[in-house]
Amino acid sequence: MSVRERLSSVRKRLHVSEQAESGLVRFLQAVMVGIFAIGLYIGNAGVVVNAAVGLLVTQLPSVLERRYQITMDAALVLWITTAMFLHALGTLPLPGMDFLSPYKAVWWWDHMTHALSSSLVAGAAYAVTRALEEHTDYIEMGPKFTFVYLLVFVMAFGVFWELIEFYIGVAAQLLGTAKVLTQYGLDDTVLDLFYNTMGGLLVAVFGTAHLSGVSDQLRARFESDSAKR
Repeated sequence: MSVRERLSSVRKRLHVSEQAESGLVRFLQAVMVGIFAIGLYIGNAGVVVNAAVGLLVTQLPSVLERRYQITMDAALVLWITTAMFLHALGTLPLPGMDFLSPYKAVWWWDHMTHALSSSLVAGAAYAVTRALEEHTDYIEMGPKFTFVYLLVFVMAFGVFWELIEFYIGVAAQLLGTAKVLTQYGLDDTVLDLFYNTMGGLLVAVFGTAHLSGVSDQLRARFESDSAKR
C-alpha cells in the first residue's frame, strides 16, 4: 500500500477529507494573521515576531510546490501549520487566563509545542537524508541506524535551540528590549529536551512511512539537478 493510500485510509476512518484538512490549514493561518494583528495592536513584540515566523513557516509547502514542484500531502501541511499555530497562540495574553499567555498559564503548553516542533525537525531531517541516501551511493543507513540518527539529530538541535533561547534572553536584558523567546530555568530546559526527544521518537517510530513521498520527490529533484550539470 502506498503512502497516499495509507493516508486516505486514515482519513476514511476519521471521516476527514483532504479538502477539510486544507480548509483547516487556511483557517489556522487566518487566525495566526489575527494573532499577528493583535500583537501589533497591544505592542507585544514577542507575539508579533512569533506569529510572523509561524506564518512564514506555513508558507514553505506552497513555496516548495511552486519553485521546486515538491508537493506535500494536506495532512503534512496541517501538521506543520498546527505546530506553528499552537506556538504563536502560546505567546498571546488571553482574557480567560488573567491575560497571561498559555506558555505562562498552562504548565504543559511549552512541552507540547516543543514535542511538535521537534517532530517537524525530525521529519525534515528524515526526508532530506532518505532522499540523499537514495540519490547517492556514498550514504547508506539501515532502519536501526536511521532510528538512532533521528533521535541524536533532534537532541542536538534541541540543545542548539535552548542556547538560542538563552542568548536571545541575555541580549534582550542587555538591550532593555522585550524577550521574543523565553527560558524558564534549568528544570524547564531539561524538560524541553525530554519532550524534544519524544517528538523525534514519534517520528522515528510512526512518521517515516508518511514522509517517504516527500523524500521521493526530493530524490527526483536531486537527480534532475545532477543531470543538468
